[in-house]
Amino acid sequence: TMDEQEQWDLFYEIFDPSLPRLGPGDDASTLRALDCLLAAERRGPDRPLPKHMRILDIGCGTGGQTLQLARHLDGTIVAVDNHRPYLDELDSQARTAGLAEKIHPCLKDMRDLNEEDGVFDLVWAEGSLFVMGFQAGLETCFARLVPGGLAAVSELAWLLPDPPAECAAFFTAEYPAIGDVAANERLISDCGFELVDEFVLPDSSWWDSYYLPLEARLARYRDRFAGDPEKLGLLEPIQTEIDIRREYAEYYGYVFFLLRRPA
Repeated sequence: TMDEQEQWDLFYEIFDPSLPRLGPGDDASTLRALDCLLAAERRGPDRPLPKHMRILDIGCGTGGQTLQLARHLDGTIVAVDNHRPYLDELDSQARTAGLAEKIHPCLKDMRDLNEEDGVFDLVWAEGSLFVMGFQAGLETCFARLVPGGLAAVSELAWLLPDPPAECAAFFTAEYPAIGDVAANERLISDCGFELVDEFVLPDSSWWDSYYLPLEARLARYRDRFAGDPEKLGLLEPIQTEIDIRREYAEYYGYVFFLLRRPA
């Protein structure tokens, strides 16, 4: 029987740094979120953003979004993740792109971020805050921002009421904290943030850079583990998640929330 460490090792082998993204997202959505924030800032900031921004990317993974931020903003990015191979991949890509001066990979659990990490002009958390829960994640973002600072966070939400039983049961088991958009907006407000803008990630951002490459990997691992029912069993929940998306995509999605900490 596999112990917990062996299960984690297999998880990280499947979700290895070669995947284009480690969750729903794409470069176009990252840049749309950034454009929304900067456009709102230009319309009338309480406190103009500094020319050279301090940016915190929470749960950066292999850094698809980190690289986009580095390309489009003047500043330095502290990119936090708790899995060294992801940070190594980000560092390698940053060097290849000539962006290594801007990006500082930091091996750390996002739950351990505190005042010693400093404060930032922009906090980015793309599909990562579920790790500690959306409310706790928002509180962390708020605490790490200067007054007047900006945040971009994406979070899973119900988009339609009354999802079919199979879909509802899946999320009850896998992410019981999922709420609708209005519930997430209330958490944002309760935390002290102003909601600048929001949008739902397109369906393509689930498939092109995430589920389709992941599904191809699962097929290879099924062949490899053909004689090992226990390892095959660990692949099934991942396939189920992909199947649920294929069947019920209109009922749920990732919502990008673009926020400001009041000055």
